[in-house]
Formats: sequence, structure tokens, C-alpha cells
Amino acid sequence: MKVMIVTDAWEPQVNGVVRTLKNTTRELTALGHQVDLLTPLEFRTIPCPTYPEIRLSLFPKRHLRSRIDAFGPDALHIATEGPLGLGARAYAIEHNLPFTTAYHTRFPEYVQARFGIPLAATYRFLHWFHKRSLAVMAPTPVVKSDLEQFGFTNVVLWTRGVDLDIFQPMESKVLNTARPIFLYVGRVAVEKNVEAFLKLDLPGSKWVCGEGPALAELKSRYPQANYLGVLSQPELAKVYAAADVFVFPSRTDTFGLVLLEALACGTPVAAYPVTGPIDVLGTGQAGAMNEDLREACLEALKIDRATAREWAERFSWRAASEQFASHLKPRAPATMHESSATA
Repeated sequence: MKVMIVTDAWEPQVNGVVRTLKNTTRELTALGHQVDLLTPLEFRTIPCPTYPEIRLSLFPKRHLRSRIDAFGPDALHIATEGPLGLGARAYAIEHNLPFTTAYHTRFPEYVQARFGIPLAATYRFLHWFHKRSLAVMAPTPVVKSDLEQFGFTNVVLWTRGVDLDIFQPMESKVLNTARPIFLYVGRVAVEKNVEAFLKLDLPGSKWVCGEGPALAELKSRYPQANYLGVLSQPELAKVYAAADVFVFPSRTDTFGLVLLEALACGTPVAAYPVTGPIDVLGTGQAGAMNEDLREACLEALKIDRATAREWAERFSWRAASEQFASHLKPRAPATMHESSATA
């Protein structure tokens, strides 16, 4: 099957959406599919306000349409709701091309946190964007249920995985800081609630890995923490393995790939009992969830590292990618012929 994936989220961004699409593309190719990614790297872009690392494609219509025509996909998947996603959606509707979409992040909650825009307004836009999709892929049952409560239809599950070869237990010393070591990995932004972690009264030391618009302010307010910046996956695996507890303070993530990465390295998780941690940790013993994040951190210290690794081994990118492929909606050969005849 020829699969085109259109995404506004791509390099140089380092986030769960980009990692998900890269791993999915790799696995789909290994399964024998032909995958073409349409990303902002092919377009003139401008930085997104307040998120300069996110690039918004300018006037993508002509090149986007010529790329879709040239590839002739059997299945079109629109990963994001940005300029490229909007352009691909318009093309698909105009050409009667079935398409699927995905809901990767709690975008309405992010917009509300940063700009104060009511949730209902943003959800109305998202409902409009996804209503013509034949399958809206959500990462967890909780997110699926939330979307359905907002009137979304055709919502299906597309779970996530972890590279168990890269992220694995190992002997690792990254920084010579006091133990126990509590680690945060991810975007340093208001919606990630990183300050809730940094202000905790915990023994040992704190590490923060990542960057974002709130980094400078948090560095000045919490200079005692160790800030490691953005790392490659092999370097990141060493950081996870060197930490004693991975702290996930976000209340708005749909899944949290970093949870799986930490667990795969044998590092137990401390988190709030919210969407993301609930879905990843379930009823297992690989992490501690508590509305008192400090208590969760201290409880997680008691968890055996082998237990964390065993839990992560339940997740694989191959299984997640097979699930993704099963949701695609390829157009029938007759429809393809008709489209090419009218193009």
C-alpha cells in the first residue's frame, strides 16, 4: 500500500509526535508499505508565535497538491491540524480521496493554558477539522472517550510504542550529583507543568532534559536543578538509566512517550493520576500516581527497576504500526482511475 502522511510537526522539533511518525514510518516500510512523508521541510516557513521551533508552512497549496498527485497514494493520513493538514484536508475533500486523521495532543488545553481561549472554541475547530475523517486515531481509551463526548465520531485507538533496543537498562553516570536523582524529560513549557516538579521538596537532585519557551524563566527561578538540554536518543537513554525516578508533572498529555522510554530503561515513574500516566501505567507496579506529586516521587523510589523494564516490554512500535495500518482507508482502484481521469 502507498501511504502518504502529511504532518506540520517535524524536524527540528523534538517531541512525541515527531518520534511517533518516524517510528511508524520505519515499521510500515519494514512491513512492505511504501510511505511518503510531506513535512514543512519542503516549504517556506515562519516560526509559530510563542513556539519558534514549530515552523508554519506558508502558501503550501500548489506544492502540496502536486506532491499528492505525483505520489498517488492509496491511503492519505493527516497527522496534524496545521497549514499542511488543512491543505491536505481540502485536497482530499475536493478529490473525493478518503483520509484518516490523528489526535496527538490536547491542543485545546494547551491553547487555553497559553492564551486563555475557552476549550469549547478550540474543540469546535477540531470537530470541524476531523468530521470528514473516516478514522480519527486517538492514543488511549481515555482520549477516545473524551473526543466522543465532544461529538467526535469514528474515533479509533492507535497506541504507541518504545524502541526497546535503544532504551534499555545500563550502567550509566551522566552527572555526579546527589542521589536520588529525579528526572524530567520533555518540552519546557507552561502546559507541561514543569514547575510543579521543580518546586517539590525532594532529597537528592533534579535533572531537566529538553528545551522550550519556559526554560529561561525556570532556570532563573530554580538554578539548583541541572539542565541538560536536548539530547539524541542514545544519549537520552543514558540519562534515563542514570536517574532513580522519572517525574511526569503534565496534566494535559494524551499519552507521554517519555513514560515508556523511562520505563524501558528501568526507571520507575512518578506522576499525577491523569490521562497519559493512567493509560501507560494502568494497574501495574511500574510507577506511582498520586495527586501529591512529592508522595508519588517518594513511592516510586521503592519500585524495583526490573519491574519497570518488564512493564515497558508490553509495548512495541511494530504492534502500534500494524494497528495504524489497519485503520487506514485506501481508496478503491476504480476510484483511483476516476481521480486520475479527472485530474
